[in-house]
Amino acid sequence: MLARRDYLAAQLQHRLHSRGFDPAATAAVAAELAAERLLDDARFIERFVASRAERGQGPLRITSDLVSQGASEASVEAAIRAGPDWLAVARDVRRRKFGPERPRSWPAKVRQARFLQSRGFSSDHIRAATGADFED
Repeated sequence: MLARRDYLAAQLQHRLHSRGFDPAATAAVAAELAAERLLDDARFIERFVASRAERGQGPLRITSDLVSQGASEASVEAAIRAGPDWLAVARDVRRRKFGPERPRSWPAKVRQARFLQSRGFSSDHIRAATGADFED
């Protein structure tokens, strides 16, 4: 399985357990693979963050996806902080979807903000990308 793609240790254990292998054996195999650096959670998380950011997803969604797959929150937060410039990613995603001009009307701002929110960007990223202050 590791020849095709990287896995989190928790993902690999779950996958092996679902195929009928003993949980104790799967934990031992995962520990052995981690010792040989064939299974590396930090490497998986770093690559996951980079690939999802390239696809236009924001840090909130990426964090949620990784934690639901079994990654530790501390390692995910470290990878998110070390990841790309999220403001630039949000601006680029907005520009690709809606064009180079920032929205002028409130309905357009709200529509673009909802889109960015659904992609997993925080309110700070959305404000910077749309040029809107929704608290006014």
